Amino acid sequence: MAILSWVILGLIAGILAKWLMPGNDGGGFIMTVLLGIAGSFLGGFIGSFFNLGSTGDFSISSLLTATSGAFLLLFVYNKLIK
Repeated sequence: MAILSWVILGLIAGILAKWLMPGNDGGGFIMTVLLGIAGSFLGGFIGSFFNLGSTGDFSISSLLTATSGAFLLLFVYNKLIK
């Protein structure tokens, strides 16, 4: 159930990260969603390591760690593409 939770959080986090960092990515909506899902796993791993959010629940702290991970991956993706 935790993985499904992070996939759903990843969808939301990808949209939030794209909203926070607008611009022409070249990847479109699908790439943003995939980066959001990967970023939510990254943010969840880092958040769990630092005890900032757990991977088993849907809370504001989990959403913030997932969005932070998605934002980080989207930023790195934009720097590598351009």
